[in-house]
Amino acid sequence: MEEKKSFLKQKIDLSSPNKNIVPITTAIGNDGKLSVGGCSIEELVKKYDSPLYILDETTLRNSCRAYKQALEKYYPGKSLPIYASKANSSIFMSNLVSSEGLGLDAVSEGELLTALKGGVPNEKIVFHGNNKSDKEIEFAVKNNIQVIVDNDYDLERLEELSNEFDRDIDIMIRFTPGIECHTHEYIRTGSFDSKFGFGIEYLNILFARINETKHLKLKGLHAHIGSQIFELEPHNDLGGIMINVILEAKKFGHNIQQLNVGGGLGIKYTENDTPPSIDEWVKTISRSVMEACKKHNLDLPILMCEPGRSIVSTAGITIYKIGAFKEIPGIRTYLSVDGGMSDNPRPITYQSNYSACLVSNPFNLDSKKKYTIAGKHCESGDVLFKEIELADCKTGDLICVFGTGAYNNSMSSNYNRIPRPAALLVCDGEAELIQKRESPFDLLKYDVLPDRFIKQN
Repeated sequence: MEEKKSFLKQKIDLSSPNKNIVPITTAIGNDGKLSVGGCSIEELVKKYDSPLYILDETTLRNSCRAYKQALEKYYPGKSLPIYASKANSSIFMSNLVSSEGLGLDAVSEGELLTALKGGVPNEKIVFHGNNKSDKEIEFAVKNNIQVIVDNDYDLERLEELSNEFDRDIDIMIRFTPGIECHTHEYIRTGSFDSKFGFGIEYLNILFARINETKHLKLKGLHAHIGSQIFELEPHNDLGGIMINVILEAKKFGHNIQQLNVGGGLGIKYTENDTPPSIDEWVKTISRSVMEACKKHNLDLPILMCEPGRSIVSTAGITIYKIGAFKEIPGIRTYLSVDGGMSDNPRPITYQSNYSACLVSNPFNLDSKKKYTIAGKHCESGDVLFKEIELADCKTGDLICVFGTGAYNNSMSSNYNRIPRPAALLVCDGEAELIQKRESPFDLLKYDVLPDRFIKQN
């Protein structure tokens, strides 16, 4: 009975962390309590308080290396995995992925600056966005960061900037390949009806338009079909579509040297999730591109991909402390924790599901109840789990939620004026801060009371 309940007893896949629910170093101590990275979670909370974000360095590095090694194994041409930093952007994450030889994609000046401060080489950064500001584009160009052109507005301003600087600028264009995949409608980006990229039917007009510019040099193509994808077939189709676009571009004199297939590989949040391995995903896209190039007698382009969630999500956990209980007889028992939608907005936004357990009783031994885990925010929809089976628990117990490395910290807010949690890196029994906990006073730093109100008081 207990074996059926406990995802913690499943075998860990070291080569493809996205197929695990838990970080690679997750363990149960002699005291029966949960640890990660060789660190007792209870001791970490005593020192750093809760809620608490924790990242496991071993899982992060294994994920980065899985992409690097698979590309080297399956793609004989040049390749570069590029971390999609929107998943979890920090100076630490920029530094770690760079140390593993990955590039980074950014969608704002803040993410660009974070990447540079983290040590990512300029030539390994790409700049995305469907509504880049003039300031952002100029920052990217001045720092020799390649801009991915998303629309005519981008193109016009890059042309003006290249003429103003009187210098050539290498660009990549993003287009929608028209591929549908089974994922949440908000994170499907490869269909024809998308706010991102040029429509594929417009590309020949675009190729001719770029020829009219003096300094813009088209060097690459980008397409991304969505996120949290478990299917391989859409990515198998993508390679052939992109090679056909390269052939069209050649008719206009453009020599495409870079092919960026985006990211989108899913991860295992719950026992029902069955994502492909990183190796399988890279093999599929590599063979698709190689076969299409061979068919048309083309040299292999530099193959780039943009994993985000599958790099960082499984490496992350979030720890909460249980507070109030509310039992509604015959309906449900609410269990409230000291965080919620401000540190994890995905359940209320995407109806996302996670796995969790008690830190002190991770195997849920003697489990008798199902709980609805509610956040502390003033919203009825602030619910992290609608029904989850846990061992009997009490106020003060700790809950560990798995798979929170991506889109939790990066999408966090100060709703209800609640400070953001601290974030730790754990490895080999050592824990280090990578983000300080905010205080309520930090939230007042940018508030300004107009002079006339000060005088009235």
